Amino acid sequence: MDEGRLAGRVALVTGASRGIGAAVARAFAAEGASLALGYEPRPDMAALAEDLAAELRASGTKAVALAADLAEPGAVEELVDGARAHLGPLDVVVANAALSAQSPWREISVAEWDRVLAVNLRGSWLLARAAYPDLVASGRGSIITVSSVMARTGQAGALHYTASKAGIIGLTRALARETGPDGVRVNAVMPGAIRTEHEEALQPDADAVFEQVTAVQSLKRRGTADDLAGAFVYLASDDSAFVTGQVLTVDGGWVFG
Repeated sequence: MDEGRLAGRVALVTGASRGIGAAVARAFAAEGASLALGYEPRPDMAALAEDLAAELRASGTKAVALAADLAEPGAVEELVDGARAHLGPLDVVVANAALSAQSPWREISVAEWDRVLAVNLRGSWLLARAAYPDLVASGRGSIITVSSVMARTGQAGALHYTASKAGIIGLTRALARETGPDGVRVNAVMPGAIRTEHEEALQPDADAVFEQVTAVQSLKRRGTADDLAGAFVYLASDDSAFVTGQVLTVDGGWVFG
């Protein structure tokens, strides 16, 4: 019987309580991985993450939910230590957690700017740094970051978010240069307009926005978190053993090139 492309591997996925992170966690579990589910330390996120962990365990997957504020270096270290203590050394890290925020650029406070960049960009670096010894020892370590098509198109009203996601591209490529000699791969997934409950709550006119995007996409439907999950499985598995420093765009043909 096929054990799955990630059989025997331990993966840490941040932002795993809902949306893209939850879809990635389920896809990894289906391929045989054990899962550490990182979530924002809020009661609602804790409940969702614990429910997902219970769901995965019921299906035979080793899974644990762990809280962490990715803007805090000590919390990131504790997250990685907790994942290792429950499941063993890490083979795959998915830096998915991010803050989405919208404000006209002149109304963004310094505190809001710093918070978005701290979680979205610095948090990805901190996570990679904390997990790195495990990933090197794995012999097949994979770091997967998450950018956004907004980094290519620009997005009015979301300067701080867009800047953080553009920064992820540079982080991914520079990090891949440094980690390659140690056998650790680093790649990014760049989602397009993906339908999640969080995004719909963030944008009151979400339906109109998605209609505009769909009009310019080659594939005339709205993307879902499940549409992205296969890209993460590919980048985590040996299918991409000779792939590093790449940005894999999954946007239904919104942006080419």
